[in-house]
Amino acid sequence: MPAILSVETSDLPYELPQDQTMEFAKELFSESFDDIERLLKVFANGDIRKRNFSEPMEWFKDDHTFGDRNERYIENATTYSVKGIESCLASETFLKRTIHPSEVDAIIFVSSTGMSTPSLDARIMNKLPFRADTKRIPLWGLGCAGGAAGLSRGYEYCLAYPESSVLVVCVELCGLTFQKDDHSKSNLIGTSLFADGVACALLSGDQSALIKERKQPNYVSIQSSQSTLMPDSEDVMGWDVQDNGLNVVFSRSIPSIVANWLEPVVTAYLEKEQVALEEIDAFIAHPGGKKVLEAYEKALKFSSEKTELSRQVLREHGNMSSPTVLYVLKACMEEAHDPGEKGLIAALGPGFCSEMLLVEWKGELA
Repeated sequence: MPAILSVETSDLPYELPQDQTMEFAKELFSESFDDIERLLKVFANGDIRKRNFSEPMEWFKDDHTFGDRNERYIENATTYSVKGIESCLASETFLKRTIHPSEVDAIIFVSSTGMSTPSLDARIMNKLPFRADTKRIPLWGLGCAGGAAGLSRGYEYCLAYPESSVLVVCVELCGLTFQKDDHSKSNLIGTSLFADGVACALLSGDQSALIKERKQPNYVSIQSSQSTLMPDSEDVMGWDVQDNGLNVVFSRSIPSIVANWLEPVVTAYLEKEQVALEEIDAFIAHPGGKKVLEAYEKALKFSSEKTELSRQVLREHGNMSSPTVLYVLKACMEEAHDPGEKGLIAALGPGFCSEMLLVEWKGELA
């Protein structure tokens, strides 16, 4: 079965403590809400300590057109994606040697916070020495589910072409979508939660020469994947695209949707795979927010220990949309695991949808 050989992340250069962003939001939103002090508790109670962005705080205080923001997106996303790929292919934690870009057969590029045609994977290929015949598979609009979806599509590609290797590149610059003049509660919550991030994963088919370059004795084998769409739920989360750019849509019902909708979806998937929920040793969940993680625990009857890695990522990075689940995956892969241990990778996103993968740690190439 296809394997995840390496996962690396790349933090953006401007680190902002949560109390500093709270003061910025207070200054910005105080005239719009009489109960601003109560609403600002979302910053203090969200279990986020700091976040990283591609632009400094001063940038957010100025006005920017949609075009200006998108130009910054193209430039910054390309630059930091290249750094993330280089880090992933040269990982001293997961690989015995540096993998040359020419050894990669396909790039799955995941992003939802800007637009570019040609897609950014083409721009990346002009920065790094990939082969000209490298397959390009851009995915747009999956938001927070994009990281898990990218892994799923990479798994399916390696299943179809077992001699191949695939890079999954996730980059989101959520900060560039910030709307200074949007004084809605959704924008206030988004300001407290979202951040920028880059993550990259290297996948290989079970007949790929690269699988022998794994460094750790036990590796992650993807057993299956599942995508599930909730009908008629387009207004739960996503973008409202207006003349001024991408305006966040973020329903307050998301935690309750997770609590009520997710359990039967997960149970049905695992039953199909003949795996009991109690057999899941590692829960690799996209941390959409503190309340979402609590809803995961309630829905799946997991202890807080099962979501601790997700909480750590949320605490140190915030919600970076699609790359976030790969941050959790990297932390999980850095821990010791015995052969036969099972993991569930899960993320939720616009649609409203879930993306899940069942993984298992293997001790031998098989």
